[in-house]
Amino acid sequence: MAGENAARLAVLIDADNARPSITEGLLAEVAKYGTAHVKRAYGDWTGTSLKGWKDQLLAQSIQPIQQFAYTTGKNATDAAMVIDAMDLLYSGRFDGFCIVSSDSDFTRLAARLRESGLTVYGFGERKTPQPFVAACDKFLYTENLTYAHGPTALPEAVPKPKTAMAAAQLKADTALVNQLRNAVEAASDDDGWAPLASVGNIITKQRPDFDSRNYGYAKLSDLITATTLFELDRRSPGDGKSAVIYTRDKRRQPDE
Repeated sequence: MAGENAARLAVLIDADNARPSITEGLLAEVAKYGTAHVKRAYGDWTGTSLKGWKDQLLAQSIQPIQQFAYTTGKNATDAAMVIDAMDLLYSGRFDGFCIVSSDSDFTRLAARLRESGLTVYGFGERKTPQPFVAACDKFLYTENLTYAHGPTALPEAVPKPKTAMAAAQLKADTALVNQLRNAVEAASDDDGWAPLASVGNIITKQRPDFDSRNYGYAKLSDLITATTLFELDRRSPGDGKSAVIYTRDKRRQPDE
């Protein structure tokens, strides 16, 4: 998303619970939703556990926020992030927040930001507790971002993104099939055709962590095609505008 109307976003990274290798892919993903006017990473930078972050902080112009670990077993970083998030919220300068952590302690923060009308994008590993995932408008698993820009990013041992699932595997996933079919039905016109963008929006509202990359496909259109359960139709609106993709359940008869 670019231009004067791009959403103004604040990116807050819990460096204690995020890998530096995701940074480039993370910020590329954030750019799809708006412009990151604030980029901060929180942690105790006096120790050695976060030394892998140094190059990324410099390369991506991320501001490190020092937070000493005052007491063993107490996460002062979380508290600092929450306080800063509320300060940024009350500044009235932002349209949304990107919270980067796999920690469920940010569940209430995400809910509070949404109560104020802001959009919350969560980023974390697949181990992230479901309450935090559900509290976000959209949640993306960082395993899908790590390899997005090639092998340069990986000194750490991290899980590789899933390989593309075959049609038989996809069709055997009843939850996925029902999710897709219900979303297509909800967004469809009288002929059963639904704009793919609307289908994606409906699914995300129901499942914030839904991502076609979880199944090994870069785009929703690729995933839907791979299931072999839906038709796809690219329609040109004319006037030089980009084609719009529509989809329809193959069970739907043309004369229905």
